[in-house]
Amino acid sequence: MSLKYVITSFLLICLFTPFASSAQQHTPDSIDAFVENTMQRKSIPALQLAVIRQGKIVKLKAYGTANLENNIPATDQSIFSINSITKAFTGVAVMQLAEAGKLKVTDPLSMYLDSLPAAWQKITLQQVLTHTSGLPDMLDENEQVMGNGSEKLALQKVSALPMEFNPGDKFSYNQTGYVLIGKIITKLSGMHFTRFIEERQFKVAGMNLTRFGDSYDVIPNSAGAYTMTKLVDGQFVRNKKPGVGYIQFPLFFRTAAGILSTAGDMANWVIALKTGKLLKDEASIKTMWTPAILNNGNIGGFNNLTNGYALGWPTVTRPDHPAVGPVGGGRSAVFVYLKDDLSIVVLTNLMGANPDRFIDEIAGYYIPEMHEVNGFGLSPNLKKLRTALLKQDFKNADAAVNGLKKKDVSFKLSENELNGWGYQLLSQKKQNEALSIFALNTILYPNSANAYDSYGEALELAGEKEKAVVSYKKSLQLNAGNKNAAERVRILSAK
Repeated sequence: MSLKYVITSFLLICLFTPFASSAQQHTPDSIDAFVENTMQRKSIPALQLAVIRQGKIVKLKAYGTANLENNIPATDQSIFSINSITKAFTGVAVMQLAEAGKLKVTDPLSMYLDSLPAAWQKITLQQVLTHTSGLPDMLDENEQVMGNGSEKLALQKVSALPMEFNPGDKFSYNQTGYVLIGKIITKLSGMHFTRFIEERQFKVAGMNLTRFGDSYDVIPNSAGAYTMTKLVDGQFVRNKKPGVGYIQFPLFFRTAAGILSTAGDMANWVIALKTGKLLKDEASIKTMWTPAILNNGNIGGFNNLTNGYALGWPTVTRPDHPAVGPVGGGRSAVFVYLKDDLSIVVLTNLMGANPDRFIDEIAGYYIPEMHEVNGFGLSPNLKKLRTALLKQDFKNADAAVNGLKKKDVSFKLSENELNGWGYQLLSQKKQNEALSIFALNTILYPNSANAYDSYGEALELAGEKEKAVVSYKKSLQLNAGNKNAAERVRILSAK
């Protein structure tokens, strides 16, 4: 990880001053401070937040600038694209048809669609919805929908491609299956799938500002889309300030992405879902929120956080405070905590804001043990180490590890999780604790160039330049191609 990234996590200067507005005025609180600081750190122009408890919205607030070009502040009426969170609406639509007795999620696609390639015919609706189908993806190498806006041509192109893997073998994010699901919803409901979702979800939940659309459409109060990356000479490079993003979703693709909404509307949708207005049977919701089990018995998802995928809904499968967490475009997220009376909606207009990575921290303001500083999110073994180190002021970390290994011979810490915890501690301004963890990583993984590189960065931040140079040089010995270490040695040695 680059030094620049670490430094900017502390020192990044805001590119704009966030405004805060809401239908109901709130005095600034600790959540507001956290949100505004996160927006500054990530250069997020605008953000909407909704918090739901006991079936009611207990916090609804907008922050920042919805339109940078004209300096228009965000309000609770600003409309954001939710991108792939649309898939969760598709999951609800399928379960509504299941409750009506019109389909079963275990049915094969061929029961409802004719002229499918032979390899596709036994694939189930469940495998399609959970991205375990093995279907070839309808997005091309440039992340564009095949067919130049033509559904017929897109299906022709993708149908000619081979299967990517045997159904159920693994999780692989895939848009093709959702296009097929759209055709099934249209066929069984007797209306286009967009209208079915509008009638059976938007209207029922009171989502008055929600609609289908994309960057082409003129949308009143649109918060638009911004990005920090730009294509230069065939390479995506990160800019210092947001630029305008643009994306279109063909009509046939809108079971996968294409809904625009507000945090308030999304909160009403969550409430309608949890109170039986959208799905009548609790078993339907349980089915919809249960992650797919792969052929090897495991679950698969995007990453260590959203580590499973159910029927249109990513899942946060973990012992403490599990959740279902639809995410969209790296810009929006909705977390419904399954064992807690808490749901949180965060919509932003910055691609790459990744609110799923900080939504648990917002939850911590309602459930304190979920704060990162309290160790939430660490692996079970890291939590054991943290408990041991707190008792000894984070000193002699290697001895603490040896003690834990004596108690449990299976006790093990990976290089990546230690490295990640070290940077997390830095972001919490716990410099001494971070140094202890980075040093421990070099002891446990003495042949890792990255471990020494990270330790060097932490030492440099602590002002221990000579020790930092030693660590960087060790990293270079292990990996002569480490450009960051070479550059830091050159700069520090010249001072």
